[in-house]
Amino acid sequence: MKYPVSWLQGASLGEAITSELRLQIINGTIKPGEVLSENRIANDFGTSRSPVRESMKTLSNEGLIRLERMGAVVIGLSLKDIEELYDVRYLIESFVQSRVFENPHLDLIQALEQIIDRMKLAAKHRNFIDFAYQDLTFHEKIISEAQHKRILHLWNSIRPIVMTVMLITTENIFSSGDSKIDYVIHKHIKLLQEMNSLDSQRIQVAIQQYFDDSRKTLYSSFPK
Repeated sequence: MKYPVSWLQGASLGEAITSELRLQIINGTIKPGEVLSENRIANDFGTSRSPVRESMKTLSNEGLIRLERMGAVVIGLSLKDIEELYDVRYLIESFVQSRVFENPHLDLIQALEQIIDRMKLAAKHRNFIDFAYQDLTFHEKIISEAQHKRILHLWNSIRPIVMTVMLITTENIFSSGDSKIDYVIHKHIKLLQEMNSLDSQRIQVAIQQYFDDSRKTLYSSFPK
């Protein structure tokens, strides 16, 4: 699987290289322990070493590789790493959803309904890439609505890996058949209904159920 070009609009060459390498590391195409050569990657992408060096720094900061004199050694992303990532997602989303839906947000609800409609359309056309992007957009829309600078900064720090993991898990969901896809859509509808209730307890229960279920999907996509 190549990283979707449609997800890279406005990205620099270094960011595009980073996205592709991140995907290959997380999906296991590039294995832990492998050494990445700047020269080889630059040749593969038909570029100079400068954007590759930029990419290596980003991946190192994300903990996916370790920079050494001999080159960049791949660390990878373990299931425990992904579980911890989803712990952070849960903390962010449980906070922002409770904060945002203390009051009615009719425009936001309408926007989220439209996103779910686009998920249904992507499912109809068997387009797991657009489905994953709409899924990400659904959650990101709520996070942005909270207008909390520190939370947004925290979200942006994990967003690239979250986005890549969602792409991989969504491809796995689509390979599992229509019933699984419909189930994921229903999860979003249910979550939206509970947020629209403006009942903080119902919202928290719904978020907990959503993430408990998401972990099951993780285990099938990233087995131990």
